[in-house]
Amino acid sequence: MKFTVQRQQLIASVQDVMKAISPRTAIPILSGIKLEAGPNGITLTGSDSDISIESFIPAETDGMVYVEQIEAGSIVLQARYFSDIVRKLPEKTVDIETDNKFNVTIKSGKALFKLNGQDAGEYPQLPEVASSNSFDIPSDLLKNLIRQTGFAVSTMETRPILTGVNIELADGTLSFTATDSHRLAARSVPMENAQFSISNVVVPGKSLNELAKVLDDDDDNVQISITNNQILFQTSHLHFLSRLLDGNFPETARLIPEQSQTVIHVKTKDLINTIDRASLLAREERNNVVRLTTENKQDLHITSNSPEVGQASEEVQLQAVEGDDLKISFSAKYMLDALKVIENEDVRIEFTGAMRPFVLRPADDNSVLQLILPVRTY
Repeated sequence: MKFTVQRQQLIASVQDVMKAISPRTAIPILSGIKLEAGPNGITLTGSDSDISIESFIPAETDGMVYVEQIEAGSIVLQARYFSDIVRKLPEKTVDIETDNKFNVTIKSGKALFKLNGQDAGEYPQLPEVASSNSFDIPSDLLKNLIRQTGFAVSTMETRPILTGVNIELADGTLSFTATDSHRLAARSVPMENAQFSISNVVVPGKSLNELAKVLDDDDDNVQISITNNQILFQTSHLHFLSRLLDGNFPETARLIPEQSQTVIHVKTKDLINTIDRASLLAREERNNVVRLTTENKQDLHITSNSPEVGQASEEVQLQAVEGDDLKISFSAKYMLDALKVIENEDVRIEFTGAMRPFVLRPADDNSVLQLILPVRTY
């Protein structure tokens, strides 16, 4: 195998596939990066038991030459050393060459490295994912769906299914839902072109967070393909494969209240800043609890109280309020997480009582929903 590649393209691809490589893998060869050179360019692959990432560097795109002098072949290189070397090479191009004993020469300018490689034939074959159940979604929209839901997955392995995000496609609507049983985050978008339905596809939250890091911030399409136990996200230069979680995701629709006793409209940024300040004194508490009180249907009070530290109190101006006055306590962290993904100047919060779940939505958009369980205080 032999080729000359633009160093910046190589760095970007190495950084992408490194996100799938775990130093604690039980399969030694998976601690390496697989390089494969072919007539159209080079493919880098990284994998662990949960995700696999393939990054493709084309020989030429739009008149720009990225890889040249290609002699086909493949090799596996120790990921940690290879990534450090590539990052610190001095010139804009890198020459990589292997011999028949899996010795690899890496050259850039006057810098020369010789690495021991491994036979790429030993590297596990990635499973094929049929594209019959496929649909396309813009990359930036997919990143937004992940950002607005992924934070609410459970970090506890006691209920593994809750460590993932549930993806459903039905009646021309794509929905992402996550819950850790104390809060819920959901986002839906229209998908008129999808002629099939998907249910109970649960992708590990960690996989989606890594996917969001490697996707571009543009509106280029990502093709999503699903089989029984795998999901594949494909762009022109990237293949991201993740296992799916086994089990049935809970029926979350019944958790969302159908009626409300109190509805408030408030500036999102004002509420974020106020709760953030109030939580300064509540951070040492186990639940980081903050209390919200409405009075005379016009004032909103945010307070926190830590017996060892002190008290905080602040008023927030309401845009509008409907229904009864209310006192409710909640986790400041959960509230801030939810408010930060409300992409709207105004937020609408619907309460059904002091000990019932409450719902946050952008003031004029029902496609985003955040639900939080209150905290009982005595």
